[in-house]
Amino acid sequence: MNWISNVVRPKIRSILNRRETPENLWIKCPETGQLVFYKDVEANQFVIPASGYHMRMSATARLKALFDDGAYEEVAWRDVPIDPLKFRDERKYADRLKDARTKTGMQDAVKTGIGMLDGLPVTASVQDFDFMGGSLGMAAGEAFVSAAEAAVSRKTPFIMFAASGGARMQEGILSLMQLPRTTVAVQMLREAKLPYIVVLTNPTTGGVTASYAMLGDVHIAEPGALIGFAGPRVIEQTIREKLPEGFQRAEFLEEHGMVDMVVHRHQLRGTLSNLCRLLMRVPESASAAKSGKATPQLPAHA
Repeated sequence: MNWISNVVRPKIRSILNRRETPENLWIKCPETGQLVFYKDVEANQFVIPASGYHMRMSATARLKALFDDGAYEEVAWRDVPIDPLKFRDERKYADRLKDARTKTGMQDAVKTGIGMLDGLPVTASVQDFDFMGGSLGMAAGEAFVSAAEAAVSRKTPFIMFAASGGARMQEGILSLMQLPRTTVAVQMLREAKLPYIVVLTNPTTGGVTASYAMLGDVHIAEPGALIGFAGPRVIEQTIREKLPEGFQRAEFLEEHGMVDMVVHRHQLRGTLSNLCRLLMRVPESASAAKSGKATPQLPAHA
């Protein structure tokens, strides 16, 4: 028996040909700790099947899930200075931007597309929390304004999927100036009598909540989404009182009139389609009529 050929060589081959397990093969549910196969979660629109926990979705995945056949035309925005303040903390801001762009494949935190939603033309923007926490800087503000202008020029409803930790600190006052700029863009939509619908996802906080995220004609929240300006821990430390259970969560805000409705992700597309048709005074879509889904009635406080 030749032990080199029969034993050593097969072992070496098995080591060299061994496949590494992908890092994202399994996802751990933040609520239950259950491990779920990534492909199952992806096929379920990134909702954990057993617990119903809504994971974050990338901007590209959101747009594909929204538009008919996943087809849309991406809206470009005007160039802005990359690092106007030459900011640096532990790392250069320019390096952080480069890493975020490599990680997400996006130019900044907001991505916009124009496509058909059940046959109705719609403009939609998505904030990607994976891009520096979805922070609002000059580029993200410019992307929002460009999206609003595109909606006005094409006379379409505008849907905004918000997800952010707030203003981008590396851009200082230039970041905060995006709050009034985006507010003016929303007013432009109102003057054109076009619907502006906001979908609040987890989390939506800081300056984004203080501007365009709370200026919609209708506010929809995903289940369990954290929505507010300052975080619960900061508020408790400031007022030195214990906050109510579920404070700043979507369901709590719906009960107190800050959010119009909480909609599961699986029903979100149909709800948005019906709302757009209702607000644009367009007849109900054939697909909605065939499924027997009635157009939703807006709450009294909407």
